[in-house]
Amino acid sequence: MLPRRKNKEDIMTSLCARDVMTAGMTTVSSETPVAAIARMFSDRGISAVAVTDAAGTLLGIVTESDLIRRLADEDDQPSGWLSRLFDSPVGRADRYARSHGVKASEVMTERVVTASPRDSAAHVARIMENHRIRRVPITDDGKLLGVVARSDLVRALVSQELPQADNTTDDEIHRAIIAAMQREPWADTVHTAVHVQDGVVEIFGFSRSEAVSRALYVLAENVPGVKRVVDRTSSRNRWEPA
Repeated sequence: MLPRRKNKEDIMTSLCARDVMTAGMTTVSSETPVAAIARMFSDRGISAVAVTDAAGTLLGIVTESDLIRRLADEDDQPSGWLSRLFDSPVGRADRYARSHGVKASEVMTERVVTASPRDSAAHVARIMENHRIRRVPITDDGKLLGVVARSDLVRALVSQELPQADNTTDDEIHRAIIAAMQREPWADTVHTAVHVQDGVVEIFGFSRSEAVSRALYVLAENVPGVKRVVDRTSSRNRWEPA
């Protein structure tokens, strides 16, 4: 049996946040003027700064979105009756303070989603996906160590990707595909057949949807040794009434 080559999921699980983070995220104090932060963004080509105290503890983060909010607020038109019905005075007051603040502490996002340096890269990616954010500060006991951006995760994938093994047998490929299908609740191993010859995978049978067909195709693509995938499944749902 050949050793199992790491796939993308294995790579992202084995790497820790400390392995992929960028150290030395630009920091400012809570008293830094917003105008100075905007100048940093422009001059240094960055899109976020961390707000820390003298001990290096993370207090918040200021991003381009926080500054764009200032411009958007200048175009704020009187709201209609529906907006006034669901918008509380407290909420409008908070937005006003954040959009008109003159120093970092007044415009920063205080509830920053962070990760530990020991968290896996896959966990950091999940945080980004769940919270729809572009970067995750890495902290240890509240102290800022660095930041993981989407580009850091992409670089990790590229640098850790190993070449495809050209000596994987068709039988090993077939077993790996079936095993991967059995781990996925959406994959139907009863009505789906897999044939492998010279590293080329052909998938036969019935598929419940286009999404399932696409997922099976991608699943097979990610198996080490696969050279090409041919989808021969039928899109007709055999469980639907004719």
